[in-house]
Amino acid sequence: MRIIKKIDIYLLKNFLGLFLATFFIAIFILLMQFMWLHVNDLVGKGIGLSVLSEFFLYAAASVVPLALPLAILLSSLISFGNLAEKSELTAMKAAGISLFRILRPLAIAVAFLSVGAFYFSNNVLPKSQMKLWALIFSLRQKSPELQIPVGEFYDEISGYHIYVHDKTRNGELLNIMIYDYSAGFENAKVMVADTGRLAASEDKRYLILDLVNGESFENLEKKQQRATGTTKSIPYRRETFTHKRIIIDFATDFNRYDESMLEDQHVSKNVAQLTQSIDSVRGVSRERCSEQSSKMLSERYFSRENTKYEVPMPVKLTKEEKATHNLDSLWAVLPVQKQRSVLQTAQEKARMYRDQVEYNAIMLEDADRYIRKHEIELYRKFTLAFACLIFFFIGAPLGAIIRKGGLGAPVVISVILFIIYYIIDNTGYKMAREALWPCWAGMWLSSFILLPTGIFLTYKAATDSPLFNPEAWANTFKKLIAKTKEYETKYYRRSFRRIASR
Repeated sequence: MRIIKKIDIYLLKNFLGLFLATFFIAIFILLMQFMWLHVNDLVGKGIGLSVLSEFFLYAAASVVPLALPLAILLSSLISFGNLAEKSELTAMKAAGISLFRILRPLAIAVAFLSVGAFYFSNNVLPKSQMKLWALIFSLRQKSPELQIPVGEFYDEISGYHIYVHDKTRNGELLNIMIYDYSAGFENAKVMVADTGRLAASEDKRYLILDLVNGESFENLEKKQQRATGTTKSIPYRRETFTHKRIIIDFATDFNRYDESMLEDQHVSKNVAQLTQSIDSVRGVSRERCSEQSSKMLSERYFSRENTKYEVPMPVKLTKEEKATHNLDSLWAVLPVQKQRSVLQTAQEKARMYRDQVEYNAIMLEDADRYIRKHEIELYRKFTLAFACLIFFFIGAPLGAIIRKGGLGAPVVISVILFIIYYIIDNTGYKMAREALWPCWAGMWLSSFILLPTGIFLTYKAATDSPLFNPEAWANTFKKLIAKTKEYETKYYRRSFRRIASR
């Protein structure tokens, strides 16, 4: 018993050390990918270190659902690959310890990690996602830091295009050209100046541009047309100035987005809130669907106007004659002008009914889309925890089979398996999002496919099957070819005997 306990402790130390290392490496790689997607929201905004640290923290929390299964897969694969490569796994089996007994302490540890993953995705991830997207929206609304380049037009200021030929060391702008479109393209204003200085106001809400020795040209045709009704008096205005100050509305301070605006989003809710939202919206959707259906039937198809409508007859018919006449015969006795009027009325009613049906479908589609988003997020919280278990039972037996440790073959195999998992999972997610599949089928697709793979690899590792041994596969193919030739020989002999007997 002491030896088994020491082996369990030894396995746990190796696995947990590798898991922590691979987990932080995966977090770093996925975080860099996330940063690359949002680089435009950060660069040139003059963001302080505290805001950047907050952004990195929330972004790191958002990539945990991808980093955790990858870290478990890679660490289990390296750990058992090292054991098999150093013949430690063989020694344990020779001592009478089965593979399932060797896997037991690590499986318990991964089960606790799976529970922790569910707790994280249910309690921590919704809050971090809400704070992250509120921070991203705040960064997108913040105006960029004013860095006017030299020799090209700068258009980051709304309604203005500024060209600067050169700059001095003390920040003075030389040979400035400004196109002012703040009043509209038809009322554009052009200003040129020899020198100028640009600074922000004390409250960081305005830009103050001081121009020296310049001219301005302004189009006044539209203004004169609105004021006097004529465009012939003053086509444009030219102004020469020695000093001119322009104040531009340009908020440069950082204003945080209200997080309460994101509380109803699916990424900001836990399992209880998602379930409550799904049930409430589904009840409202069913009630609205029933109400619209009954309204269409009662007001459009079985209303009193439709039941009381009678086709005016040019001649009077008895009850017996009316009973013998069908719709086509009644239509034929109508005059041509009346037929056109009836057809036009029918087309208008059909068009009106179609528009009503399309409007009802749009109203119901919004509710269905809302439900699908919440159901996808609900199933995602469970699939994350289950994926951790599946990847352990794929990585551990696979490492025992390939007998390779280190960061060579295990990393390559882990990346390939994770890419396959990501493609399958993303495919299921898109199918569920577009309502092509039920949400549960799309979100559990990767688990349905990878679970049999884990069971198969665990069975092969427990039976010491040479799954990736080239010699074993070569022998298998040789046996298959030999059996095929033997079958062909027997078949040809039987054929010859039949021919000879005839």
